[in-house]
This record gives sequence, structure tokens and C-alpha cells, in this order.
Amino acid sequence: MVQTPTLASPTVAGKAFVRRQLAASLPPPLATAGILGWLRKNLFGSLSDAILTVVGLAIIVYVVWTVADFAIVRAVTTATTGEACRKPGAGACWPYVTSFWRLFAYGYYPPAEQWRPNVVFALFALLLIPLAIPAAPLKRTNAVLFLIGLPIVAAILLSGGVFGLASVETRLWGGFLVTLIIAVTGIVASFPLGLLLALGRRSNMPAIRFLSVMYIEFWRGVPLITVLFLASNMLPLFLPVGWNVDQLVRALVGVTLFTAAYIAEIIRGGLQAIPRGQYEGAMALGLGYWQMMVLIVLPQAIKIVIPNLVSSFISLFKDTTLVQIVSIYDLLGTIQQSRNDPAWTAPTTSSTGYLVAALIFWTCCFGMSRYSQFIERRLHTGHRR
Repeated sequence: MVQTPTLASPTVAGKAFVRRQLAASLPPPLATAGILGWLRKNLFGSLSDAILTVVGLAIIVYVVWTVADFAIVRAVTTATTGEACRKPGAGACWPYVTSFWRLFAYGYYPPAEQWRPNVVFALFALLLIPLAIPAAPLKRTNAVLFLIGLPIVAAILLSGGVFGLASVETRLWGGFLVTLIIAVTGIVASFPLGLLLALGRRSNMPAIRFLSVMYIEFWRGVPLITVLFLASNMLPLFLPVGWNVDQLVRALVGVTLFTAAYIAEIIRGGLQAIPRGQYEGAMALGLGYWQMMVLIVLPQAIKIVIPNLVSSFISLFKDTTLVQIVSIYDLLGTIQQSRNDPAWTAPTTSSTGYLVAALIFWTCCFGMSRYSQFIERRLHTGHRR
């Protein structure tokens, strides 16, 4: 007769005990589970890890405390002039910010007409939010309204001169309004141009390939600050007598042409990463060149280069501060102008203004970065390594 194996049978005082069922699982040791386990695995796994963790935490605590001490603990919150901000040991001068917030937002746009930029801001948010939500309905309609309708409405509202709206020259525009206009226009206009340049550089037609390479290498070899100077000072020399191009339009054209060259190289890298079999498979199905690119190749290439594309867009958003050198006062330019007001002259005025600019730029750039990571996770199809 075959005997059924039994579990371990410990012997206690000469008596045998046969276990009829498995014992309950014991919880893992405290040092390897929960918060303690995570800390030990990720931050204190070795002596070098522990040292780096302690040093890093010390730096973070120091920076956070320094900023909090300046912006909150020692901050001046109520004042009508900069006198209170001149006291020894005073921190951030927040009354200065509340006094000039309209300048930071609209520049020198007439106060009575500032409802028009507010409408543009509201339309921008109302169209951008559903466009950024993948599950939102009417995507094509939303995209057409955002890419075509919004620029037309914004130009009419901000410039005026029609439909009974008072005309407002672009030299009066400024602050975050100009920063947003330059960044959004540069991003939206440079992407399709860069896409065409990337396809042109990989074209089998020598003339198109040569022109695309010359364009890309020229604009990549010139600093943006030089491009803005050329657009501001040299462009009028090439126009017929009596012709004039608005200063803001010159900057928009310069930024778009400059950014398109970098976008082209980013997309070209994505195109080169697509296996040759994708092209051959599309041609075997009888697809034409543009059908192959639009339906097969470009969706895969753009998915690959999303991190680099967003990095380029973030750089463009921050580089909008360079337009002040051609007398266009964006957010940073208006802050630098306001801090010279004699009524608010104080040791901490400049630091407070720059802190506000840093918070605004960081919020926008961090938002773009997090959204790109969301899109990457959504488009992930099992190719992660």
C-alpha cells in the first residue's frame, strides 16, 4: 500500500505531531515591506546611497526653507508703497506684485479694453482643455476651432479697428499676453513647417533635399537672439519702400522659422527609427507616398519623438523672454520695467518679481512635461525596454 506523504512531523518530548494543513503565511519582515522597505530599497540600500540621500535631503530642506522664509515668513503683505519693503530683514514685497499685476498680465494694453485679452484667455482655455482630453468628443471640430478659429478671433479682438472695437497697437501689448501669443504661435506654426522640412530632407528629389538641408543648417547655425535682431532691423531693408511689418509679427516669423529647423531634425530622427519593413509593407498594400506617411509612418515616428518635441516646445516657451531685446515686453520684460518704479524701489523688489516669473514659467513648463508623459503612457504599445 502506498502511503500518502504527510507534512513535517516535529517531535516534542517523544511524541509525534502530524500537521494536517499548511500553516498561515507570516507577514514579511518590517524591514522589507511598506514604507520602511521602500526607503531601504530606494534610499538606504547601501552606505553610498544613504550618504547621497542625506546630502540630497539637506539641500532640499535648505532650498525650500530659504524660499519659504523669503516668500512667506519675512514677506511684506500689506503696503501702499515700497517703504515697508525697505525695512531691514524684509522678505518678498507682495504689495508690489498686486500693484503691477495688470502690467504683468497685459503690458500697456488700455485698462478699459482689457476685457478683450480676458476673452482670448478664456477661449484659449475652453478650447485647449477638451482638445487635451483624449476622451472628449468632437475632436476634429475642436482642433479646427483651436488652430484656425481662435487665431482669427484673437487677432480681431486684440488688434481691434473693426466691429466697433477700438484699435490697439501691438506696441502696447505686453506681459503674459505676449508670452502666450509668441509661444503658442511658434509651437503651432513651426510644427507643420518642421514636418515638411523633415520629409524634404529625406526626399529622393535632390533639389528638395538640398533646399531642406540648407534651410535647416542655416537656422540651426544662427542664435535666436540674432534671428530676432535680423527680423527687427534687417527685414525692413528687403521690403519695398513704404512697406512696413509690425514688430510683433517680425518676432513671430523669426521664432517660427528658427524653431521649425529644430523640429525638422527631431522628426527626422523619428522617421529614421521606423523599420524599413513598415515602408515596404505600406508600398506592398499599394499606398501612395502621402498615404504611407500620414497613415503608417508619421504616427509611429511622432510617438517616438514626443519627449524631444516637448523639450523643444518648452525651450521655445522659455526663449520668448529674448523678445525684449527688440523692444517687445513679455512677462519678464514688464517685470524688469516695473521694478524701476521709484515708488517701489526696494532691495527685494527685483527678487520678488523674478520669483513670480519663475513660478509662472515653471508651472507652464511642468504642465507641458507632465502632459507629454501622460500621452507617452497612453500611446505605449509594448515597445518599452
